[in-house]
Amino acid sequence: MSKKARVILTAVIIEATLAGIWWYLARYGLSNPDRVAPNFQEVVGQTMGMAMGGVLGLCVILFFVAARNDRKALPQKGRP
Repeated sequence: MSKKARVILTAVIIEATLAGIWWYLARYGLSNPDRVAPNFQEVVGQTMGMAMGGVLGLCVILFFVAARNDRKALPQKGRP
């Protein structure tokens, strides 16, 4: 498996995990309005959106680094 594919797979798994946490917190806030702050949904949305955006931005950079490393490793595969 190439390094690019590993970065994409890891990014999908991390983003899905963060989306699941976001979904859980949003449902928790809706089902327990008396136990959370009035601006709970806004804070959860901003925080999780920022986390998901940051991870996605980092994964884009890592993807380009992995692509460069894959290109560098390609000529070396033919050597004994």
